[in-house]
Amino acid sequence: MASITPSAHLADVRYEIRGALARRARELETHGREIIKLNIGNPGRYGFEAPAHLREAIACHLHDSEAYGHEQGLELAREAIAQQQRSRGARGVDPERIFIGNGVSELIDISLRALLQPGDEVLLPSPDYPLWSAATILNGGRPRYYPCPASRGHLPDPDQVEALITPRTRALVLINPNNPTGAVYPRELLQRLVAIAARHRLLLLSDEIYDEILYDGARFQPLAAVADNVPCLSFGGLSKVHRACGYRVGWMSLSGDPALGASYRDALQLLAALRLCANVTAQWAVEPALHSGATIGSLTSPGGRLHEARRAVMEGVAASAYLDLVAPAGALYAFPQVRADRIDAFDDESFALRLLEEESVLVVPGSSFNVPRSRHFRLTLLPQPAQLHEVFVRIERVLARMAGEQPVAGRVALA
Repeated sequence: MASITPSAHLADVRYEIRGALARRARELETHGREIIKLNIGNPGRYGFEAPAHLREAIACHLHDSEAYGHEQGLELAREAIAQQQRSRGARGVDPERIFIGNGVSELIDISLRALLQPGDEVLLPSPDYPLWSAATILNGGRPRYYPCPASRGHLPDPDQVEALITPRTRALVLINPNNPTGAVYPRELLQRLVAIAARHRLLLLSDEIYDEILYDGARFQPLAAVADNVPCLSFGGLSKVHRACGYRVGWMSLSGDPALGASYRDALQLLAALRLCANVTAQWAVEPALHSGATIGSLTSPGGRLHEARRAVMEGVAASAYLDLVAPAGALYAFPQVRADRIDAFDDESFALRLLEEESVLVVPGSSFNVPRSRHFRLTLLPQPAQLHEVFVRIERVLARMAGEQPVAGRVALA
């Protein structure tokens, strides 16, 4: 019998956050190595807990969760999401334009499947969260990347974005606050991007899963409020702000002129119905999560665990002879860069492998986020600050060894 050939669509799909490095880390663990895993933003693995009132809401409704639910989600949950979106200034939002899914990941796939014809193009940030690229490719589309380099604070240049548009471009994706960089987009920048979408009749897709995770006075501006009548699909969920990744509850909200988005809304509903419904049990946590006040602020304000973890990362970079960093203004990650004047011939994948093998620290290479010739790596802010201080000691050791191995005058110089 011939071996099974996987789909050719997968040839250009990457997801190194849970890829070969993570598999190698598991192999090392089976041999007794203790690995510091900084590759995934998974709060529950670092001792964070979902708020008690979310657990109580689920427990109280177990007997109501045994049948299939509405394909778009529980009415109570969708109404809570619609109220949140309207309170933020979104136009044309009601429960019939809200879709709840098994995490934002499922909804990203549905949103692009409902939109794309083979060969259609989607504008994506570089770096991006790689699921956006994967979902574009797997649904027959073509990613077109607009750069968000450290030299601009990891923010895009609207003129560069517009220059990428062709007759096949269908959508513009934003990730704000950004994963992996932590950039938070100012209102003026969002207004310029909305104007581009309006001129070229593009659908706006705004991944806002980290909307309330902000540091040092950074302010989150919802895209839907700026978009006004331009069709905009905004994504949120319980996984990050409410530390409930395992609940697998995400949502997307379609705003803008209902007439412009009517056919697309119906396509989303068809795809939602084909998968029957999202997990019913965890949806009971949505209404209390959105109506009982934010609980993340004590963690992100000075003295809070996430704030102090971020401080530890910034101090580690400041003390390094090899690293630079644009301080993350939001989200759960930092995206340091290795300085070219200290290590010229730098390969981010080789560095990440050496850091794992030599120092038992797992990070994600920057190239995994669709950054060409990357000198970056991503690490999560979720560990305890003391552990992050130790991580940067180990990172510095590996970088020092790499610097000592740089070619000098046709030979290898050893440290």
